[in-house]
Amino acid sequence: MVTTPVQSWGRVGSWPHHLAPLPHGGGKVLPALEGRTGLAFGMGRSYGDVCLNPEGLLWLTRGMDRLIHWDEAAGRLTCEAGVLLRDIQRLMVPRGWMLPVTPGTQLVTVGGAIANDVHGKNHHRFGSFGDQLISLELLRTNGTRLRCSRDEHRELFLATLGGLGLTGVVLEATLHLRRVEGPWVDAEDLPFKGLDAFFELADASEAGWEHTVAWIDCLSGADVRGIFSRGNMSPEPADAGARGQRRRSMPVTPPVSLVNRLSLKAFNTAYYALGNRRAGRRRVPFEPFFYPLDSIEHWNRMYGPAGFYQYQCVLPRAAGRQGVAELLAEIARAGQGTFLAVQDLWRPATVRPAELSAAGRDAGAGFSGAGRRHARAVRAARPRGDGRGRDAVPGEGRPHAARDVRAGLPRVAVVPGAARPGHRFGVRAQDDGTLTE
Repeated sequence: MVTTPVQSWGRVGSWPHHLAPLPHGGGKVLPALEGRTGLAFGMGRSYGDVCLNPEGLLWLTRGMDRLIHWDEAAGRLTCEAGVLLRDIQRLMVPRGWMLPVTPGTQLVTVGGAIANDVHGKNHHRFGSFGDQLISLELLRTNGTRLRCSRDEHRELFLATLGGLGLTGVVLEATLHLRRVEGPWVDAEDLPFKGLDAFFELADASEAGWEHTVAWIDCLSGADVRGIFSRGNMSPEPADAGARGQRRRSMPVTPPVSLVNRLSLKAFNTAYYALGNRRAGRRRVPFEPFFYPLDSIEHWNRMYGPAGFYQYQCVLPRAAGRQGVAELLAEIARAGQGTFLAVQDLWRPATVRPAELSAAGRDAGAGFSGAGRRHARAVRAARPRGDGRGRDAVPGEGRPHAARDVRAGLPRVAVVPGAARPGHRFGVRAQDDGTLTE
């Protein structure tokens, strides 16, 4: 089988893979190559390298794109794992239904959303994608198909949720959707200066606003500035003139990163000024509010041939302010900046084991390929380990393995015989759906 170079969305490297498209239903057995491991691959939108399997098989799931059943009385949708979240949203929102939780892009598959247990701007209300997952069908490498839920093969269900594709290939899923009146969001932008002002806004917005997120200017010095955005789904009906996003494109990859200290200073200054001018409340379509970067195709090319690194972690509430201050100080000491610097609010886990999720502040930033200096600085500043090879983060926080290409994860095969090594649970899935150490 001929190999094909494949990259993740961060584009920090390209590695050869054997590609095996899966048909509707996934087929009877998963394609295999002697001595090669396998991993499901959807849209490849992971910032880190968790969607890659160098020199091994990638089972391509985009061909499994059928909607199977819609139960309007219960608000339950069953679909194949290769269906895009965008396709569900655009089909169901005009009908008064919406996915309760989506990440910052809707150009991901249902299977990918499950494997990474993605979250959105409303984690403090609706939790993660897994909180909306009712059941899934899993195809194992020995040809076994298992129906998994909170009541059936529960351990395997929980391990698959956020399991980075290592328990098998998700073939289909049943999801709970929420009622909405229309496609509009009542949004408000609030400029702020200083971390105290940010945390005051975040705390004041928690009860009354479903969606909260903040952009922070990492180059603004000790008196940090930013734009705090919040929103609620609007009662405005669907026929009130909402339009989808206008699409632009980054047509080529420039020879050097367009995201550098000079361009970032100008961008951040202009972005903060724009935020000041449009501060206040407005009614906007849901797509540009939830997925602003989806309006620019191939936006990841702007980082040039070296790609970019994404760093994300969740910090406990008690350590949130100090932890964010530490991260911003480390970014400044490393001489790095970013236009992707966001803050979300998380609630405690309700589905996954408490070890794998936490309540607190979610902080994330993207750095150009030159950001290796930042990676070294963060690692050097936090030499504490947790005994599992992961970088420690401020205040006993946890890094986001699906986004951090540098994460040092333990290498434990989960799917017997053909799994890609690299799993953070430290457990092995047996053929009967149970887990062992």
